[in-house]
Amino acid sequence: MAENTITGLVPDIYEALDVVSRELTGLIPAVTMNASASTAAVGQNIRVDKEPAGNVSDITPAMVVPDPTGQTSGYSDIVITKSRAAEFGFNGDAQLGLNSGAGYMNVRANKIAQAIRAITNEVEADLAGLHTTFSRAYGGAGTTPFGTANDYTDASNVLKILKDNGAPQSDNQLIVNTAAGANFIGKQSAVNSAGTDSMLRQGVLLDLAGMPLRESAQVLTATAGSGTSYTSNTAGYAVGATAITLITGSGTVLAGDVVTFAGDTNKYVVETGVAAPGVITLAAPGLRVALAASAVAMTIVGTSARNMAFNRSALVLAARAPARPEEGDMADDVMIITDPRSGLSMEFAMYKGYRKVRYEVSLAWGVKNIKPEHSAILLG
Repeated sequence: MAENTITGLVPDIYEALDVVSRELTGLIPAVTMNASASTAAVGQNIRVDKEPAGNVSDITPAMVVPDPTGQTSGYSDIVITKSRAAEFGFNGDAQLGLNSGAGYMNVRANKIAQAIRAITNEVEADLAGLHTTFSRAYGGAGTTPFGTANDYTDASNVLKILKDNGAPQSDNQLIVNTAAGANFIGKQSAVNSAGTDSMLRQGVLLDLAGMPLRESAQVLTATAGSGTSYTSNTAGYAVGATAITLITGSGTVLAGDVVTFAGDTNKYVVETGVAAPGVITLAAPGLRVALAASAVAMTIVGTSARNMAFNRSALVLAARAPARPEEGDMADDVMIITDPRSGLSMEFAMYKGYRKVRYEVSLAWGVKNIKPEHSAILLG
């Protein structure tokens, strides 16, 4: 194999990283990076342990140690679903032409920047798509959070959902879109008096009660389902129920829809929807208020932005360099580059052909919300 040739590109690569590191990718640094991905093939499960609630029993003095209560451990599977490359290339004539204009080195550095940007944004978008698995929601459709000066209740109320669901009190995160970010920067005086450069360095607007607030360009605005006039059946449902049978209505209830039931102010996220009367599944931990044994009207919250609050341990990103054969392949040289802002480590490779060269930035990854109870939506 020819001697290394990419090493000389390191300045260009990291100059490119500096260009894209200001992109709004607040989700990637806020989630858990799973190191086990290095051993998993595309499509192969990475199993994460999930333990049930602890057993509590009466203490009864005795001369014999009582047997512990049996428990069944659970799990959640994370799958590497994507193996993607952002690639570009040049032939000799193209390089010659560029050197008489913009300059080949400049163009190559810009293409590296765009390749890193493309991969990072895809990963960020996949994480944003996990909003359909979150537990409950706070806020109003079409009402951008933080619209009132020096009012942080939007953040405190979505954090309340995490607390009520038993999420850890540390390492909770809030990721908002640029509209909410603009309100926050423009109307909350604490942003300007925080006395820190964290906004420039890490994209953290402010730490609210231990919950860093970041912006992401990939926060989704989800179109609501068309379902109307649905009610629950007359079976009645206890607190914690997740499977609710709907009757009488029509239209779609989509996975990720936010719904309310008459007499209950909680906003629930639908994990599994329907296209006609049938059973919907609410995300864990399910109902906070019991449904009466009568037909209770359900309403779908309108189209809205899905800003995301969660504990870091809930959202997992499993990422690694795409696998190569043990014998190697035709890459002339390969190196790992790490984006210092998002924390993503990507593979940069060069392939030499006949009077032509191909560069690529590549990554294999999968995402999962392994603890829906520890995640909540802030509507906008």
